[in-house]
Amino acid sequence: MILESIRGQHVERDNLHSSAHWAFSKVDQWLLQEIHQSAGRPPVRLALENSAAVSMPGAVPVATIRLRDRMTLLGLILDPDAGFGDAYAEGRIVVEGELVTALEALDRAACRSHSRNAYASILAKGLGYLQRNSLRGARKNIHRHYDLSNDFFQLWLDPQLVYSCAYFPSNALTLDEAQVAKMDYICRKLNLRPGERVLDIGSGWGALALHMARHYGVTVRGFGISREQVLWARRRAMEADLGDRVEFIEDDYRNVLGTYDALVSVGMLEHVGAEHFKDMGRIIDRSLGPSGRGLMHTIGRNSPRPFSTWITKRIFPGAYAPTLRETMDIFEPWDFSILDVENLRSHYARTLEHWLERFEGSVHQVSAMFGADFARMWRLYLAAAIAGFRTGSLQLFQIVFARTDCRQIPPTRIHLYREESRTSEATGD
Repeated sequence: MILESIRGQHVERDNLHSSAHWAFSKVDQWLLQEIHQSAGRPPVRLALENSAAVSMPGAVPVATIRLRDRMTLLGLILDPDAGFGDAYAEGRIVVEGELVTALEALDRAACRSHSRNAYASILAKGLGYLQRNSLRGARKNIHRHYDLSNDFFQLWLDPQLVYSCAYFPSNALTLDEAQVAKMDYICRKLNLRPGERVLDIGSGWGALALHMARHYGVTVRGFGISREQVLWARRRAMEADLGDRVEFIEDDYRNVLGTYDALVSVGMLEHVGAEHFKDMGRIIDRSLGPSGRGLMHTIGRNSPRPFSTWITKRIFPGAYAPTLRETMDIFEPWDFSILDVENLRSHYARTLEHWLERFEGSVHQVSAMFGADFARMWRLYLAAAIAGFRTGSLQLFQIVFARTDCRQIPPTRIHLYREESRTSEATGD
């Protein structure tokens, strides 16, 4: 009798466990379906470890996104973007399959669905306020990204540390060559002439300023607020014996003084914020001479929307990618003429492919420097950027603008491609 009673208790307990597991599985399945639906039903399989899974009916999944626990599942419900990014970085989400391909599928589906998560929208607005690009805030935001470590960026950028979209006029070009081609392309677009004064807003590690001075005979003043970058750039200028023609100043663009013949801003507008575009225009207006011209090179969007909450939270605080229409807030109030607009989106996808490949080749060193979570975080950032440029949720605009009296820009693009033709003939491409 006692043994039978004990056996009965075990059976009853097993039945309760089985019922609870079944109930949890049904809830898990429903939550996964909700996430999949809100994500636009991408062709990926969502699976919770040892529980439920969902995928698009009738489609072969391009990858499986495996969640390790229910807390991760709830995080995706509250904020799919930041929840996914943090969980991937912490190893609570594993992507089985090619990461970029999976992110492309998610990006395409999200663009089709146009769904917005209310909690995520509130978070984005809150982050936007906390990370606003005031004089103090901009310096803090830039410091969090660009002052991580020059040694870190040297692991996966080109030797000149050009941290923006390269230009591939020939399929045979390496990343290093394509970055030089990009800098030269910018100089040709501006039709720089020896003796001219050039302002470089957001000069980074100084590669473009040094290239302009060395190959086009101009003098350059570069402004940046990353101390690590400015110190690096100054040292490179002295090593290249260009200290008398290139000056790097650690200061905000809003404090720029002087008058210049030409202006360049590469990869900096993303850190300004749309609320400061008119301030940027005012600075450009007071800096360019009567026949001045300039080039703005920026990541952009087809329609206005905030940056990924995860990217602004973990990678690029204060970042915003404008539409072409929004950039006109910089130029229209001051009567600048737009002379040329080009979208180099495909070139940025290719640039990022090179960066990710180099990053993966150095991932053990990155992990040793900052930890495995950091390495996964940056892998996801680079892979997501590739996906964004491939799918078109991100653009790369180069805008040439000028005073109405400017006559320095040729009337056709022929001058831009003569050098490229010679390069292609030399490489046999």
